[in-house]
Amino acid sequence: AVEIARKLGVRRPRVAALAAIEYVDLPAMPATLDAKLLERMAGAGELGDIVVQGPLALDDAVSRDVVRTKEIPGPVAGRADILLAPEIETANCLYKALTCFAGLECASIIGGAGAPIALTARADSARVKFLSIAFATAMIEVSP
Repeated sequence: AVEIARKLGVRRPRVAALAAIEYVDLPAMPATLDAKLLERMAGAGELGDIVVQGPLALDDAVSRDVVRTKEIPGPVAGRADILLAPEIETANCLYKALTCFAGLECASIIGGAGAPIALTARADSARVKFLSIAFATAMIEVSP
């Protein structure tokens, strides 16, 4: 995701490590500890030139109004470039909520492979499939 964000022009991506709440709660919510560990690793420079904050709830990651109301400090809160879900179930639900309820058209790809991979679903429209193919193609690095 970081590589893709950089190809899209984001020089230092802000990554929100998502969880249900914005503080570590063990053993009830292990994803909160994972998010905090990723934040610390990024802060120590172990993940390259990115900023990670977590745990953050989805609204904390994307809404500056929510961040002001909840008084959540941090470099990513309310301004995330990348939403990192704690597991595939959450990511899938988030994607489908954005497309079904918010009506967003999304282009989906798999990053990090040796060749571009467009990721589409059976129920995607022809336009979404086209956008995914176009996005995957745009991510190909062309050698001079």
